[in-house]
Amino acid sequence: MLVMLVAKIRAVECALVAVIMIAMSIMFFVNVAVRTLSPRLATELAWIEEATLFALAWLVFVGLGLALERRRHIAMTVILDRLPRWAIATIARLVNVTGLVFAAFLAKISFDLAIFIFQSGQISPTLGITMAGLYAPLPVGFSLLALRYLLELVGFQDRTAIAGAPAEH
Repeated sequence: MLVMLVAKIRAVECALVAVIMIAMSIMFFVNVAVRTLSPRLATELAWIEEATLFALAWLVFVGLGLALERRRHIAMTVILDRLPRWAIATIARLVNVTGLVFAAFLAKISFDLAIFIFQSGQISPTLGITMAGLYAPLPVGFSLLALRYLLELVGFQDRTAIAGAPAEH
């Protein structure tokens, strides 16, 4: 059951990241093409820059958990690689506890911030939507990151087992 849930979460994350990347690429292409071919129409598409900013925020924060799972976060392994396995396991647990606490804290703070922004009624200038859409990816991303640290702590995943790939279960 947990295996299927984690697999579904991972699939949604991957699909969302892919869709956002494709949408951003298309929007940037259209924006550049219109500015080049018909500068007068460029003002009609001013919303594209703001939309890609929102999309970039979602892309970065939704990708946090995936990046951790795939060992794409910055790691200093020069010393770790020379330590005995028991020491590496102890340090990994310490890193996972610290990461879980920090990511959960950031998820809570960013959730409160997103709610505050939503309640303030701030609206984006060109899209006309709530600015909470720019802040919403923070609690989502940090929650997904905290989930990955938790999965490591309970032994469901081990990103140190296979370099560059998540552990299979």
